[in-house]
Amino acid sequence: MKFVETMLNQKLLWGTLLALGTGAAAAQSSVTIGGVMDVSARSVKNAGSSAVQSLASGANSTSRLYFRGEEDLGAGLSAGFWLETGINVDSGATTGGTQFYDRRATLSLTSRSAGEIRMGRDYVPTYTTWSRHDPFSHVGVAGSNNFSTSSQQGPIRAAFGTNPNTTVRANNAVEYLLPAGLGGLEGGLMVAAGEGGTTANGQDKVVAARIGWQGAGFGVNAAHGVTENDLMAGGKFKDSVLGVNGAIGPVKLAAAWRRYEQASAEQTNVMLSGIASFGAVDVKASYLKANMKGSVGATVIDANDASQFGIGAVYNFSKRTAAYAQASRLANDGRATFVIPGGATLSAGGTSSGWEAGLRHNF
Repeated sequence: MKFVETMLNQKLLWGTLLALGTGAAAAQSSVTIGGVMDVSARSVKNAGSSAVQSLASGANSTSRLYFRGEEDLGAGLSAGFWLETGINVDSGATTGGTQFYDRRATLSLTSRSAGEIRMGRDYVPTYTTWSRHDPFSHVGVAGSNNFSTSSQQGPIRAAFGTNPNTTVRANNAVEYLLPAGLGGLEGGLMVAAGEGGTTANGQDKVVAARIGWQGAGFGVNAAHGVTENDLMAGGKFKDSVLGVNGAIGPVKLAAAWRRYEQASAEQTNVMLSGIASFGAVDVKASYLKANMKGSVGATVIDANDASQFGIGAVYNFSKRTAAYAQASRLANDGRATFVIPGGATLSAGGTSSGWEAGLRHNF
């Protein structure tokens, strides 16, 4: 009996230690599944055409599904991964086609004191800096994304054709990010390898960096990036951003400047924006101006400018769920055909206007 009792006690001891060990390991590691579901009813009217109505996905915040995990390695070190794919809520399809994790696919090693090394597909530093000054988050009828397109004769199309470009993300990247706790100082450096491939396959060479300081009521940021690929002739693609932001009571104001350059073509975007918060309601507005300069081959683009004004409101039911409505008007000069997404074909120099109302839920 004593032998049996001893064996039972040993089993109980080892079982308890195993359970404690398993619990400790679980406490040091975590995996999260989350995302955003955002859908709106949209109407867009382009000059010379009837209005087009549609159900649009991701007008307030891009609809997405992500898987992320982190393991505490001790001594202030942690390892993590992030896989994220875009979703078209109106159809149920993913946005990346064969590139399933089109939004982000990274693996990282982070030190609380030294910063983070991150590898994979991620946002370029210039986009990170620019988008934080856009109250419409670079999406929807009033987003600044309407002026970062390869549909125009300009530096983006000259550098990338109609292939994916590096104004938002880059593949094959290695990044270094400064640690938190530097008195508001932040920044990062990205280097992406072309891997001897083509821009059609997302294999662009990128060198980019950002630096900024953000205080309680004021911030200033700058970023610059250079891209090379197999299509470029006459020079590299350059992307530069400057931005400032400040707060006066419940009102947040921002101004940002972004310039794209390739060979003799140049596009300068200027954005002025603001968000005013009144309890559960956020009211936001932005004005954008795109100034084209130079030429693409023999085509002079100096007169092909455009401007856009957007306004919107968001009602926050909770930290996770919100309803919103927003509208914008875009006016082109010369041969420009910048458009609000979702409308019919626009003639050169025409206007585009649109509105949408929708619901967003974070999970």
